[in-house]
Amino acid sequence: MSLISIRNLSKVFGPNPKRALPLIRQGLSRSEILAKTGCTVAINGASFDIEKRETFVVMGLSGSGKSTMIRCLNRLIEPTAGEILFDGEDITKLDREALRNLRRYKMSMVFQHFGLLPQRSVLDNVEFGLEISGMDKATRTEKAMNAIELVGLKGFEQSRPSELSGGMQQRVGLARALANDPEVLLMDEAFSALDPLIRTQMQDELIDLQARMHRTIVFITHDLDEALKLGDRIAILGPEGRVQQIGTPEEILCDPADDYVRAFIQNVDRTRVLTAATIMQKHPTVTHPKDGPGTATRLMEKKRTDLVYVTDTDRKLMGIVTIDDAARLARKHQRDLTPVISDRVYTTSPDTALSDLLDTAVTSRYPIAVIDEERVLLGVIDRGAVLAEVREGVDDEAAPVRLSDIEDSAAAPDESSPETDSDQESDAANRHQQTEEAVQ
Repeated sequence: MSLISIRNLSKVFGPNPKRALPLIRQGLSRSEILAKTGCTVAINGASFDIEKRETFVVMGLSGSGKSTMIRCLNRLIEPTAGEILFDGEDITKLDREALRNLRRYKMSMVFQHFGLLPQRSVLDNVEFGLEISGMDKATRTEKAMNAIELVGLKGFEQSRPSELSGGMQQRVGLARALANDPEVLLMDEAFSALDPLIRTQMQDELIDLQARMHRTIVFITHDLDEALKLGDRIAILGPEGRVQQIGTPEEILCDPADDYVRAFIQNVDRTRVLTAATIMQKHPTVTHPKDGPGTATRLMEKKRTDLVYVTDTDRKLMGIVTIDDAARLARKHQRDLTPVISDRVYTTSPDTALSDLLDTAVTSRYPIAVIDEERVLLGVIDRGAVLAEVREGVDDEAAPVRLSDIEDSAAAPDESSPETDSDQESDAANRHQQTEEAVQ
């Protein structure tokens, strides 16, 4: 069973929001519903599952409802319709006390603008949520210090937020969220306020942190590169507040669901996301010592190739043999390939990014062999396959819809923008959460 299950979730802002629900089911657009009811649809019938210990990224353009979505997960914003199941329990039906306990002990949130208390030290900020929950001083200090060390801020416990860089302030916010050891970490545009270099560093640190702490992370971003880098899976929200596609980074890049998603990915450097496993192919292989020069030569002639890969009986890579070398041994009636097996072949692991293989693919004489940790041959990558992905990544003609067109179609007057309305409600909820309940 999934840790979090979203079922037909909708959020509507405006007078009498439930008036809009029948119109949503009829398939009317945001603008049509606004004209008929005066209500703005922020989330439109979203359904998806979030697995335990995965980093699930929700992304979309401004106004797509992504920030509203994450605030519905802990009910900082109340959903209009639908279910949010956490470990099988519907969050939308929790009473005030149960909801408070969920925020304090199971779900923590990291905000875009840090939300730190300027008069408090780093340690006091990290302790704050534990303090208001009634935890004794010694225990909360121990937990806070562990979280501070986890995010790399040991030695800065007594510093004030104003004395820290933006990246360090965001680490304080992250430590505060981690201090009570939550099962789920909600991160709303957590790195978007940072400078590009610091943002990249924080992304790397989050990946490293997740490898050590194995939490379930729901991460909101408008940046596709960030989504592709961080997400185990990605949900792309469209301009109508609907989920356009959910998939792994490779699934979204290789098989976009529609023109909207295709427009998002048209300028992405695919080689930074796709791995060797994505494009590797089978190649003629012989087994040593079972197969000799005659077998190798016949196989190469049949497959119309000028080399074969040689593995042992356990399929572990030994090297390559060219057709000229095999034919020479065959003419001499030799039955052992050993003298002509060459180990001068580049190898890589299946999870290596194609960008790291580009130079080798261009300059290497032979295809790159993809092997696992035991040197078992999984497949090969030739130069043409890598270059084809490079061309695909820069082929603007492949996408019939431009991102600028999507941005124009998603734009709406301020009074009807779901992100504008949700931000007003969210800001009030954030202040309440930071000072009373959800600052962990």
